[in-house]
Amino acid sequence: MDQPGAAALAERIADRRRGGDDPRALVGEMRRSVLLVPVADGGLWSVRAGGVRWICGFTDETALARFALRHGPGDRAVDYAALLGARIVDEIVPSLGEPAGLAVDIATEDGAMFFPPVVGIVPDEVAVDAPAADARPGDVRPAGGRAADGRPAAEGDGRER
Repeated sequence: MDQPGAAALAERIADRRRGGDDPRALVGEMRRSVLLVPVADGGLWSVRAGGVRWICGFTDETALARFALRHGPGDRAVDYAALLGARIVDEIVPSLGEPAGLAVDIATEDGAMFFPPVVGIVPDEVAVDAPAADARPGDVRPAGGRAADGRPAAEGDGRER
């Protein structure tokens, strides 16, 4: 299956992992890309790590196949949904009711990228680093977000690195 933008997303991920590219351009490419998301037991495949539920998405069938070989249902084909990245982070993530983000190509060595539940990636109302509704100027909220490459953000500021 040919997904619009998926090849461009894979290239942006590679650029970002090499230390280049603008993180905002990477997020924009993710939002425009159609990703393949495995479906199991009537829901989208996800994993929990670090207090976050990660929806697993793949840029192409080859990346999905690598994942399926390690985590799939044995000799059966893996069913999947083709979803726009923007739909995943704007609609599906908020519906989960817990901190959630998007993990792309997690079975691809040196090709995985995590889009954590932080402002600028998911809607502010579900971002773990968004100010609380009752926050006052000068209040400090504990950090806990992760950068677009999955590394923990620096203590105290919750910004991408």
